[in-house]
Amino acid sequence: MAQDEQPAISQAMIDAYDEYTHLTLDRRGFMQKLTGLAGSASAAAAIAPLLAASPTRAELVAPEDSRLTSIWATLPGPEGDIKAYLTKPAGSTGDLPGVLVIHENRGLNAHIQDVARRLALEGFTVLAPDLLSAAGGTPPDEDQARKLIQELNAATTVKNAVAAVDWLGQQGGVEGRVGAVGFCWGGGLVNDLAVADPKLKAGVAYYGRQPDAAEVPKIKAALMLHYAGLDNRINAGIDAYREALEASKVEHEIFVYEGVNHAFNNDTSAARYDKAAADLAWSRTVGFLKDKLEADS
Repeated sequence: MAQDEQPAISQAMIDAYDEYTHLTLDRRGFMQKLTGLAGSASAAAAIAPLLAASPTRAELVAPEDSRLTSIWATLPGPEGDIKAYLTKPAGSTGDLPGVLVIHENRGLNAHIQDVARRLALEGFTVLAPDLLSAAGGTPPDEDQARKLIQELNAATTVKNAVAAVDWLGQQGGVEGRVGAVGFCWGGGLVNDLAVADPKLKAGVAYYGRQPDAAEVPKIKAALMLHYAGLDNRINAGIDAYREALEASKVEHEIFVYEGVNHAFNNDTSAARYDKAAADLAWSRTVGFLKDKLEADS
């Protein structure tokens, strides 16, 4: 392999990384499995960073972008304050619907802040809460962030998300017109939020865990659900969710992007990002949120 040539990444390697970041495989076990798949420890060491997300990649909207006003805010939660990143078009004084952006299991990192800014440029007031606030906030080490996510109390986390919706809905110009978009762990939380909060107008879940089918009749929000065709772990719940949504007459759209992996929207991950699928899902998401959160909707 030439020095500047990227090593080949197989689907089995991507599946092993998913097992490591979402299931029970620890770092040592992941590297052992990756070494076996790659053929050597040196090859595994070269491949591992390509599977992981890199904080240095793909910042599309700079934090100091003059088109936006971006600040850190603190809002009250049911069991303590929640730190959040708030961004909106600079100088906006009129009606702008609000969108909650819910992070992956890595916490409120630079990538999710960037996603919030991208969405704000589309004409929304965007709030990205750090749902690890009670644990001291998102740590720089993503393995530690995932560990802290696993230790969160699920019911309290949903209540924190509801509190963030309430706070955002009270901001000037939003007037209760709030939607939510989440990715991975955050996609699952969008589904849970839709169950828990009848005030939510629209929810977009990217490759998120589905809620219990028995809870689906509580959903009042319109939903858009994006799934990766190769994401067998998450996709196992699609059919039951679709059936429950149809039975409860919940407005919904489901898109499965064939041939792409879980986290296909995350452009900081070289191995799993798929630009064509990400661009299509993003355009659908923005159009959906604008349609469902307009003042007269």
